[in-house]
Amino acid sequence: MDGHSTPKGAWRITFLLFLFMVVNFADKIVVGLAGVPITQELGLTPEQFGLLGSSFFFLFSITAVVVGFVVNRVDTRWVLLVLALIWAVAQFPMVGTVSFTTLLICRIILGAGEGPAFAVAAHAIYKWFPDHKRTLPTAILSQGSAFGVILAVPALNWIIVNHSWHYAFGALGIVGLMWAAAWLALGKEGPLVPTAAMAAAETRIPYARLLTSRTFIGCVAATFGAYWALSLGLTWFTTYIISGLGFSQHQAGLISITPWVFGAAVVMLTGWLSQLLMGRGASSRLARGVLGAAPLVLGGLILLTMPLIDNPTGRIAALVIGSGLCGSIYVVCPPMIAEFAPVSQRGAAIAIYGALYTLAGIVAPLVMGSVVQHAASLNEGYLTGYVINGAVMIVSGLLGLLLLWPNTERARLLSSSDVAPVGLRKPA
Repeated sequence: MDGHSTPKGAWRITFLLFLFMVVNFADKIVVGLAGVPITQELGLTPEQFGLLGSSFFFLFSITAVVVGFVVNRVDTRWVLLVLALIWAVAQFPMVGTVSFTTLLICRIILGAGEGPAFAVAAHAIYKWFPDHKRTLPTAILSQGSAFGVILAVPALNWIIVNHSWHYAFGALGIVGLMWAAAWLALGKEGPLVPTAAMAAAETRIPYARLLTSRTFIGCVAATFGAYWALSLGLTWFTTYIISGLGFSQHQAGLISITPWVFGAAVVMLTGWLSQLLMGRGASSRLARGVLGAAPLVLGGLILLTMPLIDNPTGRIAALVIGSGLCGSIYVVCPPMIAEFAPVSQRGAAIAIYGALYTLAGIVAPLVMGSVVQHAASLNEGYLTGYVINGAVMIVSGLLGLLLLWPNTERARLLSSSDVAPVGLRKPA
């Protein structure tokens, strides 16, 4: 393998990992989709429901970092299998009668298993594609989030409406076991890894320098704003449609698909356009950095208009478009980090990036819950929460535009006197 061509089987692995992310986001969306019946059955306040949404992320970042270092030494094939099994097992306790505490604990366990998912999957895919061909597979992997919701919402909502929200969790557990069986049979480790000689010659960058580089900080800042919007979509969107705008559970289930359909289009368009620009010689600063960060600013500005719109359809449209534009940043940041992070450190670097930006998942649902509970009316509380979301996105996008310079980052990092080829460094 010359390192410039795509190995046989790469797209099969990409499809399996796409399905991995489909399951991942179906698991995430179920609490938000069943938010109203869960709240009614368990007697939850808005702040308690916000806590339930945030609980998913309590261990999310910690496990993302830990597993990120693990995959520097352990084959991603086995790590992905273990993660999928954790997801499945964490769903089954909700099939029977469950307390708020049990539901909270299961969501924390699920979040611990899902925290490393995208970083490990991206690291696995990068063992199958050379650098100049990674943006499109990354976009497909990111699409798993949208399709996880698009495919899962109608099925899960049918179960919720016609049977019980409890059975929706059980269905997800069964699907998780099915993916694990398919991966065990078909999953393989990619061949594009350094040889022993290449690893010995590879320059290693101290993590303190790598993680404080301008582009790494820019990726974290920009994606933090995007994930603020995403976590609100996972937790609060359906509840807002029902409680804030007056739609039924059945109607809300159909409407809840729209942000993910739009987001899917944004992600695929970004992946295609980024790879096209790179192929035509554009710098990754433009083809990845600007292309990923600018839509955040535009999306945030659109969310700021929501209080000025006086009809439900217009507000849904602003929320769908404003939040959906965030998808661009997920496509471009992992390839940007892979541009300057040494291969032996890439898995950990992408995982730490994920651990940091997903901290928004802890904060955003809690902020929305607190704002809604203390507002003069439910509708006023939701609108204030989405205006806050818009402001966060604008700041994050501007920081991304300022800091994302991946095309020159590696040269800056290697110019330091404290980096040296791995083979010349003293053993740790």
